[in-house]
Amino acid sequence: MRYAAGRLASAAGVLLAAFTIVFLLLQALPGDAVMIRFENPELGLTPEQIASVRESYGADVGVLTQYWSSLSGAVRGDFGFSAASGASVSTLLGSAIPSTLLLAGLGFAVAVVLAGLLALGAALSPAGWLANALRSLPSLFVSVPVFWLGIVLIQVFSFRLGLISVIRPGPLEALILPVLTLAIPISAPIAQVLVRAIDDVQTQPFITVVRSKGAGEVWILLRSVLRNAALPALTIAGVLLGELIGGAVVTETVFARFGVGRLTADALDAQDIPVLQAIVVLAAFAFVVVNLVVDLVAPLIDPRLKRRVQA
Repeated sequence: MRYAAGRLASAAGVLLAAFTIVFLLLQALPGDAVMIRFENPELGLTPEQIASVRESYGADVGVLTQYWSSLSGAVRGDFGFSAASGASVSTLLGSAIPSTLLLAGLGFAVAVVLAGLLALGAALSPAGWLANALRSLPSLFVSVPVFWLGIVLIQVFSFRLGLISVIRPGPLEALILPVLTLAIPISAPIAQVLVRAIDDVQTQPFITVVRSKGAGEVWILLRSVLRNAALPALTIAGVLLGELIGGAVVTETVFARFGVGRLTADALDAQDIPVLQAIVVLAAFAFVVVNLVVDLVAPLIDPRLKRRVQA
């Protein structure tokens, strides 16, 4: 219980630090999003009307007052209103999150499956050349830029082979290429860590004992090696969430999908600080929650960590 409380307090501290850093960085940006939008001569607003608009957005008060107002609003789930569209930021996020969550969730699941297949294939392959080829694939995957991979997949599977339509595809068909684009680079670090962990565990004395009792290689790998090798891969998978969110921004732009990525790109173009701040805080919250779950699950996988926590 003390360990869980400590991890929760640490997560809250990380979130507060992330919010503060994002607020300060966005405040340092040149220009004022409210002024950029409402000083447009085509709108025909008077200086008094512009001042009233700035007051309604809370942009006419000091930095500390804005910080406290933003922080207390974020705690309540109220991120204010978009400076570009005037819509509630919570409403914008609520409409974008489901699409991105589906894409990121499927991308992560496919990445884990792909990494597991590569690691198991490299460990069980009877041919040395095939094992070496499988071990080298993660290095290739991790070096491929997401935007380039997405364009290549569209060229090959849509325009050359005609297998997947990019023009008015069905709901499932529209997810195939974006999920692959997101999953392939993410699977590389997981596979690299898993392959290395499997190699390390296979040299442990207890594996020699199990093998001497006549157990087959597949049984040893699945029952004895994989469980002990899973913890480093689980840890790196939690860290990769940040890359998953960053990859979703590029993937949604390449495939013209609406989601948090497209919302981020639009907010950057318009210097829409309330939307940008909410997205970064949301990403930090998701990152902290996933890593908190990893920290709490790790002692359940490795009994040595459980004893260390209880000590």
